[in-house]
Amino acid sequence: MLISLHASETASVGPGARAVWVLGAFLVWGAVLGRAEQRLIDIKETTNAVADAAAERLDRRRFLVKLGGTTALITVAGAVVGELAEARRREAVMMAGGEPTRWSATHPLPNANAAVKPAPGTRPEFTPPEQHYRIDINTIPPKVDEREWRLKIAGLVERPLALTMDDLQRYEPMHQFVTMSCISNPVGGDLIGTTRWTGVSLQRQLPDLQLKPSATHLKIRSADQFFEVISLNAIKADPRIMLAYLWDGVPLTREHGFPLRIYIPDIHGMKQPKWIESVEATDHWEPGYWVERGWNKVAQVHATSVIDSVAVDMTIIGADHQKLVPIGGIAHAGVRGISKVEVQVDGGPWQQVELRTPLSKLTWVIWKYDWPFHSGKHTFTVRCYEGNGTPQAATPSPPEPNGATGLYSKSMML
Repeated sequence: MLISLHASETASVGPGARAVWVLGAFLVWGAVLGRAEQRLIDIKETTNAVADAAAERLDRRRFLVKLGGTTALITVAGAVVGELAEARRREAVMMAGGEPTRWSATHPLPNANAAVKPAPGTRPEFTPPEQHYRIDINTIPPKVDEREWRLKIAGLVERPLALTMDDLQRYEPMHQFVTMSCISNPVGGDLIGTTRWTGVSLQRQLPDLQLKPSATHLKIRSADQFFEVISLNAIKADPRIMLAYLWDGVPLTREHGFPLRIYIPDIHGMKQPKWIESVEATDHWEPGYWVERGWNKVAQVHATSVIDSVAVDMTIIGADHQKLVPIGGIAHAGVRGISKVEVQVDGGPWQQVELRTPLSKLTWVIWKYDWPFHSGKHTFTVRCYEGNGTPQAATPSPPEPNGATGLYSKSMML
C-alpha cells in the first residue's frame, strides 16, 4: 500500500481507491493460500503409503489448479477495475469539455498519395504520441501544474520575464513533422519515433526576449533538473528550432514533457530538454547534463537504416511469374536526408530499393524492396546514403558515447 501511495503518481484512480484495491487483493490472496495450506495439513494419515502418496499428489494438484484459477480471477478483476477507472476518467474528461481531437484523426498525412506504399509489417510511418519512445533521468516524470507554470527568462536580459502558455501561443504556431531518436538507441532499436510537433520558433521569439549584447548562449533547464546549452548563432541560423507545446495537435502528455519541450534538428534527444521551466541567457558555452557524464558534445544523428519486415506471408507475383517477397523498413539521416537505400541478400550484389516520399525533410524515409523468393536460410542487409551521397557508416560501434553505427542485418529461414 505504501509503495502504491508513494510511487504510482501516474495512476488514473485516487490513492484511497488504490489502497483499498491493494489491501483487498492481498487479503483474498492470503485467504486462498491459508485455506489451501490448512487443507494439506489436515490430511489424515493412512496406513497405506501408496494411497497416502496418491492423496497427497491429488491434493497438491487441486491446490495448484485452484491457485491458478484464483490468480486468473484476481488478474481479470484487476483488469475490470482498471477499465472501469479509465471509463470514469474518460467520462469526467468529456463532462469537462471533451478530449482534444488529434490532428491525425481528421487529416491525411502529407504523403498519403505517395506512389510507393510500405511493405506489410513495416512500422507505422506516423508514431502516435503514446507510442513515442521516452528516456528520462528519473523513474517518475515531473508533475507540472499549468496554472502555476511560467517560462522564466533570466540571465543576460534587459529585464526578467515570466511567460505563460497563453503568451507562447500568441506567436504564429509552427507545425513540423519530426523524427526524434535517442543516442543510446542501438542499430535497429526502437528508441526512435516520428510525429507532428507544434510550437513557436525560437528564432522568431528571440527579439522579444530582450537579450543583452553580451549574450551568446541559452541555458535551458527542466523541472527534473535536466539542462542543456544552445548557441544563439544556431538559433539565428535555423528557424526550425522550436519550443513545442503540442504533439499531433494535442498538448504534450506528462510523460513526454508537458507543458513545454524543445526541438533542435539533426540532434539526438539527449540534448533536447522536456518539462522546460527556465531559459538563462549566458555569455559562454558549458556542457549539458549528458555531456557532463561523458556523452558526445555534438550528438549529431548518424545515418541509419533498418529492416522492419520480410513479409513472407504477403508474397506477390511479378510480371515474369516470379514469386516476390516484400521487404521494408526505414532509413534516417537527420536533416541531411536520404538519397538512396540498398539491400544485400546473402552477401551478394547490392540492390537499390524504392523510397517512399517522406512526411517532411525532418523525418525518416520508408523504403521497400520486392525480393525474388528462394527457399532456405537467408541473410538480408540494408545500407543507406545521405542526401549528398555520403554512405552510412558500416563500422560497428556501441551507442556510448557517440551513438551506434553499423549495418543492420536480419537472418531467417524461408
